[in-house]
Amino acid sequence: MYIKRGTMAVAVERIVVQVPPSQKKAFMSKAKRLGLNLSELMRRGASAYSPEEAEDELEALLEKIVKSTAEAEAALDDALAFVAESNRRIAAMEGR
Repeated sequence: MYIKRGTMAVAVERIVVQVPPSQKKAFMSKAKRLGLNLSELMRRGASAYSPEEAEDELEALLEKIVKSTAEAEAALDDALAFVAESNRRIAAMEGR
């Protein structure tokens, strides 16, 4: 099959992608908002997809989550120790 691009005819092949009707509707809506036809949207999306980049981003996010979780745990431990010490002081002041 050939399509016309500018002044040239370009050979193309068809790729069938099956999606639920709701997803097709969402893709069509996005293509329209971007001023593209559905084929161009799919080509650009497939060309831009890079699993390595996604994995790198997820790994960096996971590292941040692990670090912030450790910091939150340490802050909670400090707060609990402060409360326990405060309770001991209050009990001592009350003569218990």
